[in-house]
Amino acid sequence: MKNSPAETATLPLLTFKGKISVITNPSKLQGVVQEIMHHRVAGFDTETRPVFVKGRRHKVALLQLALPARVFLIRLNHTGITDVLCNYFEDENFIKVGLAIRDDLKALQQLRKFTPRGFIELTTLTRQAGYTGEGIKTLTAQILGHRISKSAQTSNWEAPTLTHKQLQYAATDAWVCLEMYHKVLPVIET
Repeated sequence: MKNSPAETATLPLLTFKGKISVITNPSKLQGVVQEIMHHRVAGFDTETRPVFVKGRRHKVALLQLALPARVFLIRLNHTGITDVLCNYFEDENFIKVGLAIRDDLKALQQLRKFTPRGFIELTTLTRQAGYTGEGIKTLTAQILGHRISKSAQTSNWEAPTLTHKQLQYAATDAWVCLEMYHKVLPVIET
């Protein structure tokens, strides 16, 4: 179940091929959350502008919520965390699955306090299923048999307009968490 970096580099590249919706208007979030709530599980991730100066921090700029065929990229630096998003974050009936979510939740709570419910750390499940990887690249290789690009990871997530490369990267990151969840869950439940 281990892949060396050289082995991972030979795997086919995986990118999200569904619809990507970028949300900058807070009034659109009601409809977004309603659509997401038609699904019991969503992939979850956030992006923050990188910091290259010690002691400085930026706020979360982007929230990614992934469904099987659609990913919502919510530009929190434009919308903030509205009541409808806060209620979704606190709803234990809807699973939000991601990697390193503790840090994501801590950063989100710098924007607005909420009580997180229904969040699942993917590495907890992958370990139960026998996978040894930690990061998204390693786990995607081990579980899905593909590699993903991380080249846009340290880009400016607060830019006025996100590039196609940024959109693909952000959508793929949240979507592969959802895909891995669906792949490991049957292994754990048997």
